[in-house]
Amino acid sequence: MKATVSPNLLRWARERASLTLDALAKSMHVQSDRVEEWEESGELTLKQLEKLAKSTYTPVGYLFLTEPPVEKLPIPDLRTMRNRQIRSPSPNLLDTIHICQQRQAWYRDYLRSDGAPTKSFVGSVHIGAGVVKTARTIRQALNFDIDARRQLSTWADALRQFIAQADAAGILVMCSGVVRNNNRRKLDPDEFRGFAMADPLAPLVFINGADTKAAQMFTLAHELAHIWAGESAVSDSDARIQPAHRIEQWCNQVAAEMLVPIEILQAQLSSGAELAEEVQRLAGYFKVSTLVILLRIYESGRLSQPAFRRAYDAELGRLRAMRKGTGGDFYLTQAVRVSKRFARALVADTLEGRTLYRDALQLLGISKIESFQELGRTLKPKI
Repeated sequence: MKATVSPNLLRWARERASLTLDALAKSMHVQSDRVEEWEESGELTLKQLEKLAKSTYTPVGYLFLTEPPVEKLPIPDLRTMRNRQIRSPSPNLLDTIHICQQRQAWYRDYLRSDGAPTKSFVGSVHIGAGVVKTARTIRQALNFDIDARRQLSTWADALRQFIAQADAAGILVMCSGVVRNNNRRKLDPDEFRGFAMADPLAPLVFINGADTKAAQMFTLAHELAHIWAGESAVSDSDARIQPAHRIEQWCNQVAAEMLVPIEILQAQLSSGAELAEEVQRLAGYFKVSTLVILLRIYESGRLSQPAFRRAYDAELGRLRAMRKGTGGDFYLTQAVRVSKRFARALVADTLEGRTLYRDALQLLGISKIESFQELGRTLKPKI
């Protein structure tokens, strides 16, 4: 059966998915000149159109419109690039937010059915509140102790503990570098680093696991500041650039103070030490990334802005070069991708017969009952 659609829609769908002609052709197992022909004529079979929609992660109904739709994120978009609003959201970002909304809605209903109380910390501070006081409040709520963190072996261990502390406070923390469990749909850290979905019952934070592990620490702290302010948003939380939005400026400041209190940093700084050596030493002391330490040294007045940006960019390049070899199983596990708190609740509720297996598998992004059962054995849920 033939289908005739607007050529603009076919081109829009491919570009929306950031695919070249050759990449789309390879995905559809056709020659690239065939795809080019479709984009010129708008004529192809219905089966080809459905396959194209699947390959570009586009709802097939969109392709029958006369003009490309204007897609907006379902939560506030506070991302900027050099203080300019960035391009339209990719299908990967949109689908990631949508599945997180579904998980949050399920968990909210789950808590309501059990009569759980609301989280008093959500929205408990206002934008612009004292940075030092707010950071201290969040640390205390999470039992985030600077001295205790110093006893951990590495800052990667500190990140694991940080996520566990947020989880223990009732926050769903999800960390993944792909859409659902599709390893072909990798998330782009240059598009977003994380987002927060504030909710009095089921606050949720998502961390882009494709980003460097160093950056993930700061992203988590930044998104937690959003939760305490009661403000949902997609963020890029780049410490090198002054954000255009006031809330992003404030969340960055709170995140930095939460991880490395400026008073303690100033007491620990050595005068006359080489910058590279000092950064490594302080990163080990505070169990945070070298990027966060560079930011705090700059904020303490020890670095000029040009020197800070040069040092930050050089260190970021070094860490990104290490990314592939330092991922580790921790960042690839299903429980971390969907939040251990959420996974435990969903597995227990399903085993008790209150949630259908079909719905549980969809929320987890897995297709086999065996995988679900193995996840349950790993989590050992206690309800």
